[in-house]
Amino acid sequence: MADFRTPLSRARGLGAAGHGVGHWISERVTSVALVPLVLWGVFAALRLARSDYDTAVAWLASPLNAVLLALLTVISFMHMHAGMRVVVEDYIHRRITKAGLLLLNLSVCALFGALALFSILKVALTGGAY
Repeated sequence: MADFRTPLSRARGLGAAGHGVGHWISERVTSVALVPLVLWGVFAALRLARSDYDTAVAWLASPLNAVLLALLTVISFMHMHAGMRVVVEDYIHRRITKAGLLLLNLSVCALFGALALFSILKVALTGGAY
């Protein structure tokens, strides 16, 4: 394959970083995984909307429902992190601002994803007891 970069751009290391394909694939995999999970989540939310607290806790205590909800949560936060990372990398050009926003994106997704997962596991394993 021919290298169409100028000698100066090769010397500076400018050009593709080589990470784009992996990020693209991870975004597509999470998108495909979210389709059935979101459909299940919408169906479950509509069913649970008519029920009371005790019914919702009993529903979440079911291992299948707890695992599916945990998967929906984790994959959603992974997909959100990947999407926001691409937006920041493509449209923010100042290095300090970009680095700060990428760190903020990772921190927010990790923190809220962990809190959501902890909440799901707490209700699923303890039945919502304080």
